[in-house]
Amino acid sequence: MIRKMNSAEAGFQEALILLAFDNSTDTRVDAAVTEVLAAVRARGDAAVVEYTNRFDQLQAADIRALELPRAALEEALAVITPAQRQALETAAARVRAYHEKQLLESWSFAEADGTRLGQKMSPLDRAGLYVPGGKASYPSSVLMNAIPAKVAGVKELIMVTPTPRGERNPLVLAAAAIAGVDRVFTIGGAQAVAALAYGTQTIPQVDKIVGPGNAFVAEAKRRVFGTVGIDMVAGPSEVLVISDGTGEPDWVAMDLFAQAEHDEVAQAILLCTSDEFIAAVEASIARLLPQMPRHEIIAASLANRGALIKVGSLDEACEIANRIAPEHLELAIEEAEPWVEKIHHAGAIFVGHCSVESLGDYCAGPNHVLPTMRSARFSSPLGVYDFQKRTSIIHMSRAGAAALAPVAAELAYGEGLQAHAKSAEYRA
Repeated sequence: MIRKMNSAEAGFQEALILLAFDNSTDTRVDAAVTEVLAAVRARGDAAVVEYTNRFDQLQAADIRALELPRAALEEALAVITPAQRQALETAAARVRAYHEKQLLESWSFAEADGTRLGQKMSPLDRAGLYVPGGKASYPSSVLMNAIPAKVAGVKELIMVTPTPRGERNPLVLAAAAIAGVDRVFTIGGAQAVAALAYGTQTIPQVDKIVGPGNAFVAEAKRRVFGTVGIDMVAGPSEVLVISDGTGEPDWVAMDLFAQAEHDEVAQAILLCTSDEFIAAVEASIARLLPQMPRHEIIAASLANRGALIKVGSLDEACEIANRIAPEHLELAIEEAEPWVEKIHHAGAIFVGHCSVESLGDYCAGPNHVLPTMRSARFSSPLGVYDFQKRTSIIHMSRAGAAALAPVAAELAYGEGLQAHAKSAEYRA
């Protein structure tokens, strides 16, 4: 069901590579996205309605039928249970408090000759938020994407979410109300990404698109990057647990399940120094799996990309973890804090037996939109900084310009750019 590996065995590195996700684009996805992007760019609202009716089995007469009024969000708040509303509001408050710490401020400094240099921070004017609505709906994604945008000061936040067969998820709409989403359109797929990226007669063009989606959404986001910004092209969810053999095997097994239940290509890996603990986790998996409502998805995920790996030491476990660069990394270690500094590449690090990834997904506070497919080597979690722009400020004094003009001119002549040189020399 789940493969067992040993880092000391020959061929381990090659076997580890085989666990990586193949993110090459399917030709079917590529062709479909090409068609949709071109149609929406050319025909705007009409194409969005056409594709939405076809893919979501709707009968919308025009784009106005696909926009939800603010009253629909408020109604969703009223129909969810008090416990659900309390959970959303608690999670939102924690997410907001965490992200308020990330807000970047403008700054400047003066030089002796009066020149002033600095950096001006500005929020994006408009952002688009994609929220899945197919196999599963994620109100937590609304909070994690919308709240940082609002903290940054984004002026307008537009949410798109598909409603197959007209089915609306009240938790998603309630989360949108709590997070302060400005407009909601019940559209999804590549046509929603295209509408946000290019704008239509009704849907305004945004500056950046964030939020997860299926293969068609991911490919559409990849294609429109440059016309608009995107958060990332996300792959399947990932968790890597490092264990020293302490703690509860059932806890570790369930943590692996929590990632595996997302879909059949999610990844769940355990690195452990103890053969006995690995055996105990394997037994927990066998015993607990039949109790899971999504047991078929979990079983397929564990078989496809899961692994229980025996390592020689925690140092080696950290080295392997840095090569994998997982989305979520749990340090299920008795004295976990010292090992945090050993981890250089991970989207989020959960420290100690009680720091379970599922708390991070919903309400711990840090963002759950994290780099996948080894991109934690060079990218970071979604945050307020994704919705702020940095603009350089250069205010030269007369003396400063005169002093630097010969430097600029010398470099410009060296590059063969005479107009640059003369422009600088005028200031001398």
